[in-house]
Amino acid sequence: MNRIKKLRKHRRYFRMARWMSKHPAWLHRLMHWFYCHTPWLRKALRWIGHRFRWLRKLNFLRHIKRLDWYIIKKFIGTYIYSILLIISIAIVFDFNENLSKFTQYHAPWRAIIFDYYANFIPYYSNLFSPLFVFIAVIFFTSKLAGNSEIISMLAAGVSFKRLMRPYMISCVLITCLSFYLSAFVIPHGTVIRQNFESLYRNNKKNTSADNVQLQVDKGVIAYIQHYDNNLKRGYGFSLDKFENKKLISHMTAMEIQYDTISDSKFHWKVRNWKIRKLQGLREHITSGTERDTLIMMEPTDLVYSKGQQETFTSPELREYISKQIDRGSVNVVQYQVEFHKRIAASFASFILTTIGVSLSSRKRKGGMGLYLGIGLGLSFTYIMLQTVSATFAINAGFHPMLAAWMPNIIFALVAYFCYRKAPN
Repeated sequence: MNRIKKLRKHRRYFRMARWMSKHPAWLHRLMHWFYCHTPWLRKALRWIGHRFRWLRKLNFLRHIKRLDWYIIKKFIGTYIYSILLIISIAIVFDFNENLSKFTQYHAPWRAIIFDYYANFIPYYSNLFSPLFVFIAVIFFTSKLAGNSEIISMLAAGVSFKRLMRPYMISCVLITCLSFYLSAFVIPHGTVIRQNFESLYRNNKKNTSADNVQLQVDKGVIAYIQHYDNNLKRGYGFSLDKFENKKLISHMTAMEIQYDTISDSKFHWKVRNWKIRKLQGLREHITSGTERDTLIMMEPTDLVYSKGQQETFTSPELREYISKQIDRGSVNVVQYQVEFHKRIAASFASFILTTIGVSLSSRKRKGGMGLYLGIGLGLSFTYIMLQTVSATFAINAGFHPMLAAWMPNIIFALVAYFCYRKAPN
């Protein structure tokens, strides 16, 4: 043990001497003066280092060895390369398909590049992230096995469980990045991309609603005969307040306008309004031309467009679901599926990585072609299961959380079976 400590000490001296040989002489003199005249500082730093040596255990990087760094770099590098390759091909095909529409609607190049494709890339990269993870794992692990590197690792005493560590560390990074993109970054880009498509690809969004009735608060029912989302204006508005199942107030207005410049939410302006308050057998009527009022509803509550759930960040999605459930709305299943799917899809990298390593860690004849085919098939099966389970939840009453996690549950069983068989 003492010999090891001496070797480490001499190694530090050697590294310091090598570092100083690359710097000018005045720096050597300065460091020598500092070393001779500040012994108290060295003692204080040594005492602090001894007292807080337990902090070394919090440094998880000390558990990552050279073998781990080698596999992590291979994994992340191949993952990024596969994304760039496949997304580049997808952009070429998409541009070739939509070129006529871009020309027909006179879409500027700046909008095509920064509004459409700048948001197209992260959206589809994150959507097909399980496919990219699986292809990356199959590709470079098969190459390692073909070069007999995995055989050398196992022969050196590295267990298959230990071999999985750098893969799991890489999955943690990919999972965190995928969840952050899907929960906070991509929804904002989706709004810009959908606005571009409505302008230059003739993908018309639903911007109006007729005969909308909803519960905006406990015992408060609102009704709008027609609402235009472009103008944020409604016509034929009424607001009924109930107390103990009895009508106590009835408000009508010819026109209602949402205040978009207000600092807070739920501010509306009503025009040509009339309020009838019922107090027993008496009735009190007030009216006016214009009035500011606070009504617990927003334009997003009145108009639903296809893919609207993808434009909300996860906190906004959770708030919207909670608000709609309190109002008694039943049209929240697609929002619940989207909320749970973002979490479930992020954890898919762990499952598909385990399957990929278990399948491709053996050296077999025929190369990696078979494994790439299996990887593509399993990845597309996973994406198809996501779509099918979401459809069951929306149309067949399947539980939203179970529908979002169903592909992960099925593939987790497959991953466990492959992992148990892989060491043999």
